[in-house]
Amino acid sequence: MDFVNDKKTALVTGANKGIGFAIAEGLGGLGFKVGVGARDDARREEAVERLRAKGIDAFGVALDVTSDESAALAAKTVEETAGRLDVLVNNAGIGGPVDNGVQIPSTLNLDVVRTVLETNVFGVVRVTNAMLPLLRRSETPRIVNLSSNMGSLTLQTGPQMAAYAPSKSMLNSITAQYAREFADTNILVNAACPGYVATDFTGFASSRTPEQGAAIALHLATLPDDGPRGGFFDDNGVVPW
Repeated sequence: MDFVNDKKTALVTGANKGIGFAIAEGLGGLGFKVGVGARDDARREEAVERLRAKGIDAFGVALDVTSDESAALAAKTVEETAGRLDVLVNNAGIGGPVDNGVQIPSTLNLDVVRTVLETNVFGVVRVTNAMLPLLRRSETPRIVNLSSNMGSLTLQTGPQMAAYAPSKSMLNSITAQYAREFADTNILVNAACPGYVATDFTGFASSRTPEQGAAIALHLATLPDDGPRGGFFDDNGVVPW
């Protein structure tokens, strides 16, 4: 299926709320047709309607990033709706529980680590690989992985979260590996740190808005062809790894 369509299409995972919704809204404002990837049917459709009410060309994509079958069906939905994919933003992520020392290294619960990695790392690989055939149809394919400076081995910032922080370190490394594989192609892959944003993920304990957090992802999603590859960026530029 090959659609003749000048409008670019983006898919944002975990886009029904928070930073993901802000990224979807921002891309829509830039003229993209936006796929709202989310597990929950009701929340996904509510997000689509909110975006459409703002004049954005949005469509829902049922997507559980922990499921191979769901990722494959999501790719089929994007293909049937748009014919290709120009931007993939892997935003879906979880922090995992923190009570009772389950993310303190000396009392680390390995099941928590496995659960966090399944979404934050394996989910990114699963969705990216499912969408690659559609991204290869684009003249300017971009992949943005939402990371965190808590994954920086240099900064070692934030609370001790020995499941979440290493998941972002691994995501940064996976991002670099994709960039190496695609070095001779037009696919640009980078990681973004949105900063400490007021969302339910952080208990809204910040003055930084989802829209502010989304800005770096929007920048990386719309890079020129000679833009960076395999980097890790926030509002101030390169984040030390």
